[in-house]
This record gives sequence, C-alpha cells and structure tokens, in this order.
Amino acid sequence: MPQASRITLDSLLDFVHESRGFDFTGYKRSSIERRITKRMNDVDIDTYEDYIDYLELHPEEFAALFNTILINVTGFFRDPAMWEYLADTMLPEMLKNGPADAPLRAWSAGCASGEEPYTLAMVLARVLGEKEFQERVKIYATDIDEEALDTARHGAYLPRQIEAVPRDALERFFERTDQRYLFRKDLRRCVIFGQNDLVQDAPISRIDLLVCRNTLMYFTAETQSRILERFNFALNEDGVLMLGKSEMLVTHADLFTPVDVKRRMFRKVLRARNRGDARMTAFHQREGAAQSIVEVLRETAFDVGGGAHVVVDVDRNLLMANAEARQMFGVSLTDLGRPIQDLELSYRPLELRGHLDAVAADLSGIDVNAVTWRSPQGQERFVNVRFTPLVSDGQLIGTSISYLDVTDTKKLQEQLIGSRRELEAAYEELQSTVEELETTNEELQSTNEELETTNEELQSTNEELETMNEELHSSNEELETMNDELRHRTTELNELNLFLETILTTIGTAVTVLDRRQHVQIWNGQARELWGLTPEEVEDRHLQALDFGLPVEKLKAPLRACLSGDSGREQLVLLATNRRGKKFECRVTCLPLRGSNDGAVSGVIMLMEDAAAAAPAAEAAS
Repeated sequence: MPQASRITLDSLLDFVHESRGFDFTGYKRSSIERRITKRMNDVDIDTYEDYIDYLELHPEEFAALFNTILINVTGFFRDPAMWEYLADTMLPEMLKNGPADAPLRAWSAGCASGEEPYTLAMVLARVLGEKEFQERVKIYATDIDEEALDTARHGAYLPRQIEAVPRDALERFFERTDQRYLFRKDLRRCVIFGQNDLVQDAPISRIDLLVCRNTLMYFTAETQSRILERFNFALNEDGVLMLGKSEMLVTHADLFTPVDVKRRMFRKVLRARNRGDARMTAFHQREGAAQSIVEVLRETAFDVGGGAHVVVDVDRNLLMANAEARQMFGVSLTDLGRPIQDLELSYRPLELRGHLDAVAADLSGIDVNAVTWRSPQGQERFVNVRFTPLVSDGQLIGTSISYLDVTDTKKLQEQLIGSRRELEAAYEELQSTVEELETTNEELQSTNEELETTNEELQSTNEELETMNEELHSSNEELETMNDELRHRTTELNELNLFLETILTTIGTAVTVLDRRQHVQIWNGQARELWGLTPEEVEDRHLQALDFGLPVEKLKAPLRACLSGDSGREQLVLLATNRRGKKFECRVTCLPLRGSNDGAVSGVIMLMEDAAAAAPAAEAAS
C-alpha cells in the first residue's frame, strides 16, 4: 500500500481525469487501488503525491498506467458453452423473427485486444454463411484503451493466443504468416473498432446483439446501473445482451429479463410505447438518456384519468386516442397526427377550439359537465369533458381531453347504496384477513430483503474474485513473455559458448581463461587432453588449488603482472608432466583479458603447449 500522504487516491483519479479525460471513479475501489499500487511499485514510488509528480514529468507513463488498470484479459471462444448456445439457439431465433435481408448490428463493449469481436464474427459467419455475413453484419467493437484497439485493428495473434480456436475455424478464418495468425481481411472489414467510455460516452444505437463479458464486474453497483440503462437504450426491442460468467443482473429486472441464466443471456425489457411516437422528434436530457416528446406527453396525460381520452399537441394535432375514444368518436389510428379541425371530434359532442384557446391562455384546466352526445347506436348520452394542460419546463406542450360518460351515474349510485351494507359487513371480515396478510407479507418481505442482501454480497465477492483471477492471468502472461525471452537468450548463449568452445578446440593449444580471482572460467578440450582434467572438475576453482602436472605456484608472478595491467604478455617455460606421466617442457603464455568497453583487465588467458613440439612448427612457419 502507498505510504500516508496529504494527496489521496481520489486526488490522483481527479488528476488523471483532468489530464487525459478518463474517469475511473466508477471502478470498484479495492480493484482500482490494487492496480494503481502495482504500477507505482513498478516505478518504485511510494506515495500518490510523488506519482502525480512522476506523471507530470513522464507523460508516457499514462499509457503504462492505463494498461495496468485496464487488465485486458481476454481470449478466443472464452467459455465455449456460451458461444455454442449463442450459435445453436439464440442467433437462429433472432434470424427467424426478423426480415430475411435486414441488417444485423452487434456491439462488443470492452473488446480489449479484439479476440471477442473476432469470435463473434466467426460465429455469425458460421451461422449466416460468409457471403450473407459480409452483406448484412456490422460488428462495433469498442474499448477505452486505444493501445489495445490498435492491436485489435491489425487482427494479428501469436500461436499461443489462438490455441482455443477450433482447428476448422482456424483454417477457415485465419491466414498464417511466419510468426502470427491474421484474421481474414475480407471479414475484418465487417468489424469496426472505436474508442468508447461506457461510463461517459453515448451508446451505439439500434443494436440486435450486445456482448459485454466480464467488464461490468470492475464497476461499482451505481455505475453498473448507469451502464445498463445505456445498454437498454442501445438494444432494439428484441435485442439480446450476453454477459460474462460473473455477471447476473439480479437487481435489474426492470431493464433485462433472463433468457438463460446459466449461459448469461438476457433480453431487453420492453417499455410501453404509443403508435404516435414515430411522428415526434427525439430530444436529449442532461444525463444523456434519450426521451421523445411523445413519451413526456404520454407520461403526463395518462396520469389524469380513465374513460375516453385523447391528447393533442400545442399545434392542435391529434397525437393519442385510447381504445374507448376511438370507439366513441370513430377515430382510427390513421388519424393520429392529423390536425384536430379536420376531424368530426373537433365539434362533436363539443366545440373544442375555444376551450383549447382558453387552456393555452392561462395554463389551467377546464371542466364542461353534462354535454349531450348521441352515440353511434342512436342513444342519447351525457358526458363530462375535462381539458387538462400538459406542461414541461413551464411551457405548454399539449392538452389532454377526457370524456366521462355520466348517463348511468344516478342508477349506479342507487345500486351502490343498496350494496353498501353488505360491503361494510364484508369489509370487517376483509380487514381482519388483510391484517393477517400484512403481517405475513412483512415477514416475507423481511426474509426476502435478507436473501437479496446476502445474494448481493455473494455477487460482489464473486466479481472481486473474478477480477483478481484476471489480474493473475495478466501477470502470468507477462511472466510467460519474460520466460520466452529468457529461453531465447539462453539458447543464444549456449550457441555462443559452443561456438567459442569449437574455436578454442580448433586452435590446437591448451587454453584456460581465469577471472580476476584466478578462478577457472574456460578449460578447452586440448587442456583436458594435456592434463587429464575435465572442464567440470576445474571450472570455478582457483588455479592454485588444482593438482595437475604443471607447477602452478611458479605462475603467481606472471598472473599478477597481467591482472595489474603492468604487462601485456608474460611467457615462461616450466618442466611439467602430462596426463600420461611423461615429462616435458611446457611453454606457458599469459595474456591480459581486457573488456571491450572500458579496456579494464577482467582476467587472464593462459596458453600451454609443448615447447619442443612448438619449436619445429615455428621454424616451418618462418
């Protein structure tokens, strides 16, 4: 954990928001703190205050910070059972219910490096066929991480990244290069990548299938609700939402209803709509949720009352007429949107224009009682007419006109008086029953609240565990990458050592290399042949501690001269005994081993050879 400082985590998040426009305050506190702490440890910083200073001095650090926070753990065909259910059940049902040639729009939200939208593309291409897929399908893949999006746009993946792709899909949808697999370019054109912040940016609209897997679990419950509101708006009426295995939508039944909970498939909950909506223009509220004027009119007008009911806008166009009004006054659905003065309703049973003018003048309601009206069956009836202004932000946006048939009111009152005594007796019995039911209901409500609380806690814990699991997965991938690099370097080093050993053996002279402590580092094959000691027996041992046929104690002075840099070459001839016990004069040449950078002496190279055998060779060479 970062050390105590007057600068808090909130201050750091505010700084990131102001500097780069990314708002991470909606992420779960424990997760965001853990990820930022990891990045601070990577750059050896202890306090948030110091880290803000570091970000100001090193703007490139923002990219590394975002990559750490946005874990980007993904993969092809992750949770295969869910993709099989989508291909075998959900997509055929969606295609069956829609027009045969209608465009199909999908959205992969939080797509990371692209494996998920390309998986979706493979599934859709398999279900539709490649030609129909290219003609009908558009897949919008979005993420907040621009670096991950850049990787996704190329569609190039290492062999270990495509291990989960079935072999037939790999051969059908990928092209092999020297080191990577490329998703087919002609199909990649149907996948459109772009940056989108689920918390702040407007959603993509008219979506048939929305895939957002293991992304919501990083956000707080409040932020999840806001994102799901956007998802509900983005989906078409029959739209389907596909989530990850750690996301359940237990508390969002008003937005989505489960199709298959086990496979995390949900369908959008339809909201009440009126046929006249298509005639009106949509406008946007401050929070970004789209709402049409018709929806404002409907929500206001239908709170007024029942009976025959019509609504006109401020321009006197008929917008709504409920079933009873259409039956009473002969209004059809094709009349919706027409001026009220073009309809018989404008003057029968009551002249409307004068009353509408009065309502518009003072924005107050008007009641006209006992208006005579002759029904289509020829019966004389009496109706009460109510004009109610519909106001939004202090401005008149329409008028609600309700008609209440009061012809049978008196008869009904007499019947009610006769039934009153019976109802009072029954009421007492019902009151007792209601009290018992209320008690039972309170107990059930209490139990239900406890269960919901427990379920939410378990869901939160599960999401936290899944988040940590993906963090570990990300760290494991980093370690695998480092391991691959280390393995590659080890291979290069072994090849270099083998090459050096070959050279030293080919020289035909016994060679040993000592470090500054006079410990043996290299002992070539000729040295083993001359003295009978293997490299394993001598390496990393002090030369003076070795027992072989060369009087090494006489080499102390030449070795010191070379190691000190005082001499560039020392040579002497010593009486020695080879591995077969034969005595001979051994010529020993000591050369200082200098570094390539600074020229400092880092060791000594010793050349050992039979002086008698070397002399004829030297004479022949001369």
